[in-house]
Amino acid sequence: MSRYRIERKTLSEQVAEQLEADILDGRLGENDQLPSERELMEQFGVGRPAVREALFHLQQLGLIAINSGTRARVIRPTAESVMARLSGVTRQLLSKPDGQQYFQEARALFEISLARYAARHADDKDLARLREALQENRDAVGDEARFKRSDNDFHGVLASIGRNPIFDAIHVALSEWLDDRRAHALQQKGEDKAALAAHIEIVEAIESRDPDAAEAAMRRHLDRHYGTYMQLKKRLTDAG
Repeated sequence: MSRYRIERKTLSEQVAEQLEADILDGRLGENDQLPSERELMEQFGVGRPAVREALFHLQQLGLIAINSGTRARVIRPTAESVMARLSGVTRQLLSKPDGQQYFQEARALFEISLARYAARHADDKDLARLREALQENRDAVGDEARFKRSDNDFHGVLASIGRNPIFDAIHVALSEWLDDRRAHALQQKGEDKAALAAHIEIVEAIESRDPDAAEAAMRRHLDRHYGTYMQLKKRLTDAG
């Protein structure tokens, strides 16, 4: 006979699971207030610590909002809140020996797909926004902080072409995780001009409706940026 190890759930986990089910099944709708802590204690037959831990867990999941002095309220999870919860975990992964390489591969998969999609589906308004972002790139050359913002905005326009809020949320998360890398890479003389040239190549491929050219241009751009970052990081490590 096979033997199985059954893990016992804590009281707070059981409370959280039941409340989560009530939310997902619609018994508790958006903007509905949850019962008070005392009412939840009586409803579930548990102490205040279990109730508070359960509510904190649901808040971490983005299912409820907790404000001091008021009852917890059901909210609609957003793509941004989901990605924000991954931030701490991702930063831990990036600190591992292979973390930057894993991140580079994930970023490339996302950005290259965006470039291919844009080459196929960008409309006239999308192309106009890309050209505006490109002009901001040009105007920002020589100003490190401004160029970093314009670089991020350019990739944000690409993400928005898919008209998918999850794409936008992933872009925002990537931007946060890339902030240190962008800052380091732009310390390299001429890096802003190289990034601008790459962006021009990407936009030209998109305007030409050439997905393969857009993919190749984006891949070269990302590979060069990553190579510059890793070289600078190695110099700093060797110097230290």
